[in-house]
Amino acid sequence: MIIQTGPAGEPRLAVMMHEHTALAGELARAFGNERFEPAEPKDLMLHVVSHHDAGWAEFDRDPTTDERTGLPYNLVETPVAQITRTSKLSPDFNERHHAYCGLMSSMHSWGLYNGRYGLSSLVLINSIPPQHRHLADRLLDGELDRQKRLKDELAKDPQASAWLEPGHLFQNYKQLQFFDTLALYFNRTHPAARSEQMFEHLPLATGHDVVVPIRPREPGVYGISPYPFASSPAGFRFAGRYLTPHQHESAGGWPAVLAQAPIHWESFRLVPD
Repeated sequence: MIIQTGPAGEPRLAVMMHEHTALAGELARAFGNERFEPAEPKDLMLHVVSHHDAGWAEFDRDPTTDERTGLPYNLVETPVAQITRTSKLSPDFNERHHAYCGLMSSMHSWGLYNGRYGLSSLVLINSIPPQHRHLADRLLDGELDRQKRLKDELAKDPQASAWLEPGHLFQNYKQLQFFDTLALYFNRTHPAARSEQMFEHLPLATGHDVVVPIRPREPGVYGISPYPFASSPAGFRFAGRYLTPHQHESAGGWPAVLAQAPIHWESFRLVPD
């Protein structure tokens, strides 16, 4: 679950991970133009982008409370035993759909703990306490084993084997990271606090990456250059629900609160900058 930032003393928007990945999937569907190659294989990439955090579903229905905030844990602050479980369940879910989806999801999970394969300075493994490091190591070793097994399986298929070419594989991985982090830009920070952010390593095509900044232009409108989407402007929205600290204590727990809370939709437009 993502707990969006907010002004002090005000309710906070909680975004479940399936709502986050739904936004990432909409970004993926809109992506691609004469400068930016769309993700291929299209159907499989749209599936994994739209389900790359599917392993959070059970936890999001009944989250653990962060005693510091009185709200459900916010994403990477989730206890190690639970976040490592979600990191395995997401590739499990995607592998059931297709081996390539499982491979891409596994790379996503492994990359989150290891600076997104060197694309990011945020290295989750460094924040894990030593007494819990064995849980992360077991997860990461298992994902490397999964990746080898799935690559061996895909290599037997003449069509799928072409997707394993390192340049193409990491082009797809970088595209997934862009859709994920761009969705997080909106999900994690409330509108008044958003500022310019750079998205690095977005491929124009295999081996040709660019830096893509996003800048707030006016309420609900954000400029991007170079512009990677097919239509301009491109409109998107995502769902969440507002929570207050310790709300679950008098309402029968977080499952009851989350089931009854009204859905709030936030909309925004992306335009060439």
